[in-house]
Amino acid sequence: MGKKKAIFLDRDGTINVEVQYLCDVKDFQFIPGVPYALKRLKDAGYLLVVVTNQSGIGRGYYDEAALHAIHDHMHADLAIYGASIDACYFCPHHPEHATGDYLKECSCRKPLPGMLQQAALDLDIDLSASYMIGDKLADVEAGINAGCTPIMVLTGYGSAHVVDIPEGVKAYPDLLLAVDAILAPDGKESEQLSEERTAPPND
Repeated sequence: MGKKKAIFLDRDGTINVEVQYLCDVKDFQFIPGVPYALKRLKDAGYLLVVVTNQSGIGRGYYDEAALHAIHDHMHADLAIYGASIDACYFCPHHPEHATGDYLKECSCRKPLPGMLQQAALDLDIDLSASYMIGDKLADVEAGINAGCTPIMVLTGYGSAHVVDIPEGVKAYPDLLLAVDAILAPDGKESEQLSEERTAPPND
């Protein structure tokens, strides 16, 4: 078992504004409050690891170089805020709609836990002490399958997927409020956070 605690993060719809098959740096935009939220997690001693399904690569919509350019841009922008991400893992595969070597049944595409498990090996992470945060049911299921505590945010596709999450999984309006809950003294959420969590989505 690893020694470090981590926050695993979906990318699109959790960190940045959802853009279907994001492939251009100019379309990358942080969801409000995200850089500050990430800095708080780092300051609290968590490793930050992005785990993102990127079947757009396998489908031929963009290549791995375009993905790395977006991640380089993300890292540079976060540095302005004094925040950083420790590692990014991505799955370019799809079992039905990809081409070439990307057309395969893999263990890394969420909801399977392969990316989280690989990061745990690479970075000495204790999955049981870690969280997985995302805006889709697949993110929640990947966290459960890896042995992490799953959290859903209602940004991106979260408002549509929240009705499907398993009982007991917590959901918050955005990453900033999810971080408030994670870092709350004694693990107790404020009454305001609990009310926001249970309020119905605006859309």
